[in-house]
Amino acid sequence: MSPQRFIVLAALLIGASAAAAYSERPPSPPPPVPAPLPAVVVLTAASMTMDQAVKMAEQHFHARVVKAEAQHANGHTVYVLRLLNESGRVWTVRVDASSGELL
Repeated sequence: MSPQRFIVLAALLIGASAAAAYSERPPSPPPPVPAPLPAVVVLTAASMTMDQAVKMAEQHFHARVVKAEAQHANGHTVYVLRLLNESGRVWTVRVDASSGELL
């Protein structure tokens, strides 16, 4: 047998035995589960933007929004909109930012 064939055969045998030894190992345990974090959730994003609330109010009341502001309390956002109609009447509406509901 030539030396090159011997080296190739030895390499194949070593590789096969290493693969067999690796496949016989028991699976490693799963990584540890991290401890749960405190259940404090602060939602900062609203499902309705102020621009969307303004557009909705203008279409619903056929009036122009002349002032808009957001009020935040207890993790809840309400848009306060001041409207002006063609006859000069001014009034205020409130829009729930999370649901889009007129309050």
